[in-house]
Amino acid sequence: MALTSQVFEFQAQARQLLDLMVHSIYSNKDSFLRELISNASDAVDKLRLEGLRDKDLDADISDLHIRLTPDSEARTLTVSDNGIGMTRDEVIELIGTVAKSGTDELRQKLAEKDPADAGDLIGQFGIGFYSVFMVADRVELVTRKAGETVGTRWESTGDGTYTLDEVADAPQGTAITLSLKPVDEDDAVNDYADQNVLRRLVKKYSDFISWPIRMTVVKSVPGEPGEDGETPEPTVEEADETLNSQKALWAKSSSEVSKEEYAEFYRHISHAWDEPLETITLHAEGTFEYQALLFIPTQAPFDLFMRERSTGIHLYVKRVFIMDDAAELMPEYLRFVQGVVDAADLSLNVSREILQQDRQIRAIRRRLVKKVISSVQELQDRRPEDYQTFWANFGRVFKEGLINDHDNAKAILKASVFASTASETEPTTLVDYISRMKADQDVIYYMTGESRTQIERSPHLEAFRAKGIEVLLLSDPVDEVWVSSGLDFEDKQLVSIAKGVVDLDGDDADVDEEAKTKQQEQFAPLLTWMGETLTDEVTEVRLSSRLTESAACLVGDAFSMTPQLEKLYRASGQPVPHSKRILELNPDNALVTALVGKFDAESDDHADLESTAKLVYASAVLAEGGDLEDPAEVAKLLADALTKNLG
Repeated sequence: MALTSQVFEFQAQARQLLDLMVHSIYSNKDSFLRELISNASDAVDKLRLEGLRDKDLDADISDLHIRLTPDSEARTLTVSDNGIGMTRDEVIELIGTVAKSGTDELRQKLAEKDPADAGDLIGQFGIGFYSVFMVADRVELVTRKAGETVGTRWESTGDGTYTLDEVADAPQGTAITLSLKPVDEDDAVNDYADQNVLRRLVKKYSDFISWPIRMTVVKSVPGEPGEDGETPEPTVEEADETLNSQKALWAKSSSEVSKEEYAEFYRHISHAWDEPLETITLHAEGTFEYQALLFIPTQAPFDLFMRERSTGIHLYVKRVFIMDDAAELMPEYLRFVQGVVDAADLSLNVSREILQQDRQIRAIRRRLVKKVISSVQELQDRRPEDYQTFWANFGRVFKEGLINDHDNAKAILKASVFASTASETEPTTLVDYISRMKADQDVIYYMTGESRTQIERSPHLEAFRAKGIEVLLLSDPVDEVWVSSGLDFEDKQLVSIAKGVVDLDGDDADVDEEAKTKQQEQFAPLLTWMGETLTDEVTEVRLSSRLTESAACLVGDAFSMTPQLEKLYRASGQPVPHSKRILELNPDNALVTALVGKFDAESDDHADLESTAKLVYASAVLAEGGDLEDPAEVAKLLADALTKNLG
């Protein structure tokens, strides 16, 4: 039974998005054609692959192509392909709604962004189809899935609703017809029903598309002179003109390709609109032959940290498209890389499961990873400003490789930068850190925390500041994980200033060992008593060599979790028991000296000092930006202490 015409409402977010598309984006209306051609190219790729996989598929793959059909009198433009097509349900899912994560963020950015700069958001958020409403008052889409017998017509004016009909005689593929808005007299060069305009735009944006982009053109053919010498009137003939060169950019040397051609190819495969920050070419010969063209983007995509995000590597075999999400070719920490890999002799029947076990795939992956990391290192060395852009957008992701890629961890460390106490604004490489190390320093000091500000206020830094020793300030969540993996750099171990025993005196001749021993004996009874009193909170109480001003601080042992790492695990749903740490006291702090002076080692009753001991512990928790387990109890202890003091 045939379906009747049905009217649907756009998703609420989609209605708002369409309104913004029509009224907010003016900078580059040409982008609609690039998006439609890219979508058509993807559809043809998918049919070609499905035809190779399914020999019984009832679909014509003998002449796959994309066609532009302008009609200047009717003011329409049709972009059609004979690719995979869509079912009715797929039309509703892919065209009728905007269900992608990030839509709210896109709407907010479109609303806030200057109209002159808003066009670059079209591809970034994967809503290229909706760009048609920048140039069209009405859009009709007719499609039939390859292998199906009935097609679907989708129609909308972008006013909040769309209509669906069943089409019995729809051709295989998808045809999108735009009823174009009137030509702006001030912008007549962008008449999208003009064949010359379409030629120019295809050459500029889509020349590299691997399928022919055709347009039927009318040509005037002069007649041949007759025997009487008369030349007849020229005849008018229609002919197909292929508008693009269909050259695979990755198969050409970099000297043959312009920067603009690389940029447009990057935009095509990434569905983005920014410029590539770095272009990487690779031609491998020998046992495994393949070619690769990779790009590091300038801007981070909105879904960079979303689990469902696909990778950006397109896999071809001998110029035949295989898949656009070849996750096995690029590790997760390089998921921002976009590009194409064209292998010479992979099986065309390859599946994702086979890819994971394929020896050639593993070899290609190793080479690509090393090439990308070395390219990041070259940015750091030769183009510092571009490297700063890279690090601001992708540094947090790049550092994930320090956890997941043991083979390349040292190279990743070298290509990374970190905030440090050496500068308030400029991050440092580890190479530069080592060059500034003091003569007797043999480790790289660091501290982790939730923010640079929090770390800088930590009492753990006091002695390091006093002695002019540089400390790395690591505030990204990923830092909490990789620093505990035991990595070293140029044989220098990375050591947390918030763990273990810190001895900054070393062989300092000015240190009075006898005085230190006497001090230790003086404080020993107090330390023992406080350790027993605070046994539920700490494992030990000891004197500190890392404090110069604060009364106390909390430190972990060499292999304990930091409070921040515990929070991360709990936030991810993993139950982690609370780790007790060591309480260190500053023997030169007035509060601590007053406490030891009041403590009577001969007495068995120190109830009057218990609240002070608990407040000293609470102050250490707060000083490092931690959370008190029972703030109400601490508030009461503090109020009692203040009352007693004032009394």
